[in-house]
Amino acid sequence: MSQDRIPAAVRRTYGADDLSQAASFAGGFINFGDWSGIDLTAPTPDDRVRSQEQLYRRVLRTFPEPRDRLRLAEVGSGRGLGAALALREFRFAAVTGVDIHPDQVERARAVNARALATYPDRLAYTLGSADELPFADASLDGLYSVEAAQHFRALGGFAHEAARVLRPGGRLAVTTFFAADGPDVAERLSILLASFADGLDVPHTLTGFTTDLGRVGFADVRTESVGRDVWPGLDRYLADTIPPDHWARNFLHAWRDGLLDYHLVTAGRP
Repeated sequence: MSQDRIPAAVRRTYGADDLSQAASFAGGFINFGDWSGIDLTAPTPDDRVRSQEQLYRRVLRTFPEPRDRLRLAEVGSGRGLGAALALREFRFAAVTGVDIHPDQVERARAVNARALATYPDRLAYTLGSADELPFADASLDGLYSVEAAQHFRALGGFAHEAARVLRPGGRLAVTTFFAADGPDVAERLSILLASFADGLDVPHTLTGFTTDLGRVGFADVRTESVGRDVWPGLDRYLADTIPPDHWARNFLHAWRDGLLDYHLVTAGRP
């Protein structure tokens, strides 16, 4: 895959900068976390990892049992810890992590070398993009993405590819943060949050994504706002790890001001 297809901000953040090494992403997972049930009095790095694992579990629980018959892929798998968790804890038949950045694919293979050796036919990491997935038509039972879709340039292309690679009866589960509908929301987000200003994150709307899913044939499209379990806990942890004037502290403000929210989206392939 040509590096020219990777936006400069994404190439830098997940390449030379290796976002997983930032203190705010303790443990190597790269997501904001599901903080439900975690004591926020004085959250620790272990609590941070637990929050990130819980976000994966929240997504993976949406796939029906028996799960040991399901072949899944994760889009935007990063260092691959979530795909390994999916296999280890949920016992799926197979899980393939897909990432657009070759450095991330290499890191995933290195970090999860023991799991790859233990499950050589059930766990894999490969290069691919959200709008060009490396799978045959109707070859997967499930597709999921955990806090990566905000980087995808066009969610319509992702929806089309998801519909193509899922078999009839297959399931899609996506969790990430979406911008609110409104004429000035994108501009306000770019003022508050550097990740929107530099093009790392794209202000996709939930309405736009669900419309895309319906357009390509998905049914039973459901959305759940989970911001209450993400933003307050994340900000409390950030308060102890980054300076108070750091732009990332504005995620909580943006949520409270109604500019964005975190959602879990699920849909079925008829």
